[in-house]
Amino acid sequence: MMAAAKRIALGAVATALVAGLAGCSVPGTGADGPAPGAGKKSAPGAEGNSPAAAPKGAVELIGDGSTAFTGAQPELPVAKRLKPGQKPPQFVVFSWDGAGEDSQKLFSHFREVAKKYDAKMTYFLSGVYLLPEKKKELYDPPQHSVGSSDIGFNDAKGIHDTLTELRAAWQEGNEIGTHFNGHFCGPDGGVGTWSVEEWKSEISQAKSFVKSWKTNSPDLKREAPLPFDYDKELIGARTPCLEGQKNMVAAARTMGFRYDSSGIRNQVWPAKKDGLWDLSMQLVPVPGRAFETLSMDYNFMFNQSGTTTQGDPDKREYWGNQLRDGLLQAFDRAYSGNRAPLIVGNHFESWNGGTYMRAVEETIKTVCTKKDVRCVSFRQLADWLDAQDPATVARLGTLKVGQEPEPGWTAFLAGTAPGKPASSPVPARPADRSADKGADGSAE
Repeated sequence: MMAAAKRIALGAVATALVAGLAGCSVPGTGADGPAPGAGKKSAPGAEGNSPAAAPKGAVELIGDGSTAFTGAQPELPVAKRLKPGQKPPQFVVFSWDGAGEDSQKLFSHFREVAKKYDAKMTYFLSGVYLLPEKKKELYDPPQHSVGSSDIGFNDAKGIHDTLTELRAAWQEGNEIGTHFNGHFCGPDGGVGTWSVEEWKSEISQAKSFVKSWKTNSPDLKREAPLPFDYDKELIGARTPCLEGQKNMVAAARTMGFRYDSSGIRNQVWPAKKDGLWDLSMQLVPVPGRAFETLSMDYNFMFNQSGTTTQGDPDKREYWGNQLRDGLLQAFDRAYSGNRAPLIVGNHFESWNGGTYMRAVEETIKTVCTKKDVRCVSFRQLADWLDAQDPATVARLGTLKVGQEPEPGWTAFLAGTAPGKPASSPVPARPADRSADKGADGSAE
């Protein structure tokens, strides 16, 4: 399993509207998750037929056979452009930082939850979760000694179990992004201090650990490959601690990335920033409190029990309800207002007795079953944004948090021309970064 040692990187989010941090941790430190659910539905919000997958059994191995081309991803709907005056759907993205399967079995559990409620999700994989401890010297992190990692490495069982979930997740239409590798935070060699070239090295290494796990774990060489070409699959990320976004994006946009989720934004429509869609974490209400915080389980925990991950048992149910209700308030103001996508970040952790996992599951159950709601991956959201008339995206970006168009959606969007989808969409207005000053968060 991943190293037993656990490090939570901390930093202050010092703005008028936000209090709290985002957290990182090593899987394998909590109690087992609940038994997986069941039931499979069609892909959410399909606007057209999914591209045909390769015939069953058709596999084109890549490199050492750790990955393979198996055709178009199953259950991935084709995005279509809005018609003039058409009300946009309500998108919700549930994402997981440092995704890996351990004794808690939360990866497998939430895969089943996603199927049950017709949702697709994004799993940000930490590359070192596919690198065995005995091969840790293969990792050469920027500004740190060879073989070091603040979240440890893995063992054969942990790698096997994580690979099993990654295969199934992709085949079910979910996205595999990256959370990079060693999760270094803070001013002493943390990712926020890395140069563009150092970020390119980190990205290349994150890819290499996914593309060469068979070489690095010879005991697993008979295992099936991951059913995708990771050079093409990897189009987005979230940085550790939400640090280092600027230089990471400068590196990533030259390496096939299409979006980033490493910043802090208000709950408004996305825009492009430095060439990538800015699908950053959002500020959402904290019920009963006079501020907003990031739409992430760790941020709510920090505001409730501080750095203590297992706080007062008598308060845990309330704390989980506070996260659930905060996310639902954020959903409601978008759903009945500006229809901006809701971005939610999570960790496969049993903090405060697992109350946040329960809260997230209840949120999924509530929102993903509503009319005109699409619970999608970041890839699907980026595909939809790219398919739109740039003028439509820019128009949507003029709406404030929770603001419904006064003339109604038909009049508000009627003037946007249908036209032919642009091959290279024009960026919308710059992202509002007013809430990001002095922010420091972390995600696993």
